[in-house]
Amino acid sequence: MNKIITFGEVLMRLSPRGNKKFIQSNLLEFYFGGTELNVGVSIANFGEKVRHVSCVSDDFIGDTAVSYINKFGVSTSSIVYSKRPLGVYFLEVGAVMRPSSISYNRSHSSFSEITPEMIDWEKALKKGKWFHWTGITPALCRGSYETLKEGLILAKKKGITISADPTYRSALWKYGEDPKEVLTELLNYSTIFIGGVNEMNEVLGTDFKYSNEDFIEASKMLIEKFPSIEKVFDKVRTAINASWHKIRARMWNGVEFKETEDLEITHIVDRIGTGDAFAGGLIFALQHYDDFKSLQFGNAACALKHTYEGDVNYATVDEVMGLLGGNTSARVNR
Repeated sequence: MNKIITFGEVLMRLSPRGNKKFIQSNLLEFYFGGTELNVGVSIANFGEKVRHVSCVSDDFIGDTAVSYINKFGVSTSSIVYSKRPLGVYFLEVGAVMRPSSISYNRSHSSFSEITPEMIDWEKALKKGKWFHWTGITPALCRGSYETLKEGLILAKKKGITISADPTYRSALWKYGEDPKEVLTELLNYSTIFIGGVNEMNEVLGTDFKYSNEDFIEASKMLIEKFPSIEKVFDKVRTAINASWHKIRARMWNGVEFKETEDLEITHIVDRIGTGDAFAGGLIFALQHYDDFKSLQFGNAACALKHTYEGDVNYATVDEVMGLLGGNTSARVNR
């Protein structure tokens, strides 16, 4: 079976249990994650073959991270090692009107040492049918940007479908490159755009608002500027408070606009990784269903991720399809 390839940093998450602040607790739980890895694990849980490309610490923490990734059936054959420590982030989970808070410790992580010569992209992309990247990776350091670029050039040459989630986080871009220029360059290799109006405004230099009409116009302009991009998919979140959200999804595929119904999550267990779950669900579904059903599948996968602790989505295809079929009562399965 051909593989889906993801490339990005693996992080360890440290967090007090429940909704405690760090000052309230001296006991922490840890999870492994990372935006692109979360996408890959979601897809693997849906039954696809996935390979994750990264650089982790050459110690027992890095070994544990690799074992964790392997647990989901994700190939780690293209993960390399560094003497630097694994990146870490600290999370306080909010509740009701108190938002969650995150602090990152990744500036000198193992992944920040990655360079193009460390990754054998010919091997990493072997039997590849899809390559997914996000804007977080090229924002971290020059080495990760240049390594990603080499992978994208070869993937495009091989005719591999390339999806881009050009997540823009201004605080990450500290090594001197202009974010707009870098993201514009990398989008020229991509065929599927997973992102909203904010991301399109960043690369287009526009000021579109959040209405469906603006989303359509922004999508048309994006496809005109980047002819390789065929379709645009977006997740829309409405937050009532930190514990209660509504999500829906919308798309422009160059021909028509479609939008899903809202899915309401009235008690969020864990918000982290929900956007990654949307991307993972969408990427999986686009290989099996039409565009609109894929949009619905991604939205339902995103909703289910809110019910799992940790960074990754444990939902199966049957669970997602059950939610799409209207099973929201959460009756016990017997």
